[in-house]
Amino acid sequence: MEKRSLGRTGLSIAPLVFGGNVFGWTADEKTSFALLDRFFDAGFNAIDTADVYSSWVPGNQGGESETIIGKWLKQSGRSRDAAIIITKVGSEMGPGKKGLKAGWIKQAVEDSLMRLQTDYIDLYLSHWPDPETPYEETLAAYDKLLKEGKVRHIGASNLDAAQLREALDVSAAKSLPRYDVLQPEYNLYDRSSFDGALRNLCIADEIGVITYFSLAKGFLSGKYRSHKDLEGSARGGGIGKYLDGRGMRILGALDEVAGELGATQAEVALAWVMARRGVTAPIASATSLPQVESLIKSATITLSDEACRLLNEASE
Repeated sequence: MEKRSLGRTGLSIAPLVFGGNVFGWTADEKTSFALLDRFFDAGFNAIDTADVYSSWVPGNQGGESETIIGKWLKQSGRSRDAAIIITKVGSEMGPGKKGLKAGWIKQAVEDSLMRLQTDYIDLYLSHWPDPETPYEETLAAYDKLLKEGKVRHIGASNLDAAQLREALDVSAAKSLPRYDVLQPEYNLYDRSSFDGALRNLCIADEIGVITYFSLAKGFLSGKYRSHKDLEGSARGGGIGKYLDGRGMRILGALDEVAGELGATQAEVALAWVMARRGVTAPIASATSLPQVESLIKSATITLSDEACRLLNEASE
């Protein structure tokens, strides 16, 4: 499978990243192992998770996803360098355990390394902006981890263009490592926060981009077209906002392109993100082997200029 360079990191990743938010939530350990085995057997090589996944599940505390990935790495028989592990710090893990202060980062990375059963994290991301902590403090903490070899590369999630520009300026002024990867929310429906100044900055500064909610929480799969369709869905609460006129236009365009290609709506939606200038790879999750097969297929789809035009116009 053809790999893509992830910004200036030197990492090469397949054009799709597996979303580990489902591990310990809608995919138990045994299922998670099977999903990852099939994904990696198909030539993909990157997993995205966070220390906080999946704390929202009753009875969970956070760290469940990292723990499952760590167990999979050990039992899979694969060499450690065959998997690019992306995880994050900053979301609340308990009282006093949140944000991007140096002391918490130092503890949090050790916790993640223990759960992942590894000596290093390939890409460590600041999960959310932390207005209470100067960029200099956070980047200096990352500098120590990079020099210790516990982290190979750093990036950030959920920064806007002004925040990313400020962080890059601090890195340059203070001779500190810079955020080489951005993880924004981006899909056919949620375009406005990335398209424009943020995307232009990432392109200009050679920042790798891996997008989350690439299927708009499942809406772009096409199976949710009314509020009744959301009943009983684990993700139903987050999809209602998409059930408007624009959302229906997007689904209509996906239906048309998918029909022409003999593909599913989700496969076309992911192929659209993969084709966007400035995007290295979307993140997408799966909870069954047929869904993994669909992810694999999405990376083989080439959209025509006409298909891209139709999707772009429907989603503008």
